[in-house]
Amino acid sequence: MAPSPRTLPDLATPDGLFDRLRAACRPSWDRYVRHGFVAGLGDGTLPEACFRHYLVQDYLFLIHFARAYALAAFKADNLADMRAAARSMAAILDLEMGLHVKYCAGWGLDEAAMQATAEAQGTLAYTRFVLERGLAGDLLDLHVALAPCIIGYAEIAANLLSDPATKLSGNPYGDWIAMYADPEYRAVAAGQVALLDRLSATRGGAARFADLSRSFDAASRLEAGFWDMGLGLLP
Repeated sequence: MAPSPRTLPDLATPDGLFDRLRAACRPSWDRYVRHGFVAGLGDGTLPEACFRHYLVQDYLFLIHFARAYALAAFKADNLADMRAAARSMAAILDLEMGLHVKYCAGWGLDEAAMQATAEAQGTLAYTRFVLERGLAGDLLDLHVALAPCIIGYAEIAANLLSDPATKLSGNPYGDWIAMYADPEYRAVAAGQVALLDRLSATRGGAARFADLSRSFDAASRLEAGFWDMGLGLLP
C-alpha cells in the first residue's frame, strides 16, 4: 500500500536511545501519543473548554520548561552544552512563549490571566518530575525526562496527519496540528533525538538503560496525565 501523502518519517534513529526507550515503554508511550484528547484534536470533536484549559496549563508548563534548560546549563560539563542549553532557554522565553501567548489570544485567553491561574495537578506532577530528575541525576537523566514532551509532540502531529480520521479543513485545532508538524519544530525534535544518542554514548547510557527506561516511562505517563487533565473538565 502506498504511504499517505501526509505521512512524515519517524524521527527516531534506528536502535538509538530514543528508539529503544520508546520500544521499552510502548504501552505508556502509546497511551500518551494516541490519547483521547489527541484524537479529539484530530477530528475536531474536543470540547473547546478542554482545549482552553490545556492552553493555559501549557503556558505555565513552558515557564518550568525554561527552568529545566537553566538546570541543563548548570549540569553541563562543557561550554558547547552550556551554550546549547542557554539558547534553548532563550528560545522558550523570548520566542516560544510569545508565540504561545499570541496563539492563546486567538482563543480569548489573556497572558495576565494565565499567569494568575493555579497550576493543575497534572502540570505540577510533570514539571516537578522533570526538575527532580535533573537535580538528582545528570544531563542525560534530565533530557530523557524532557524527551516525551519534545519528541512526542512531533510524533503526535505526524500520527494525526497520517490518520484518515483527522480533519484539517474546518478543524479549530488544525493550526495546532500544523504547528507541531512544521519542519522547524520537527528539526527541534530531531535535535533532541540526536542529543539523546550523543549523551548516551558519552554518559554510559547502555549501562543505565533500565533506570533511564523508568524515567522515560514515568514521563510518558505524566504526559498522558496532562491530557487527562484537559479531559477532566468533561462531565
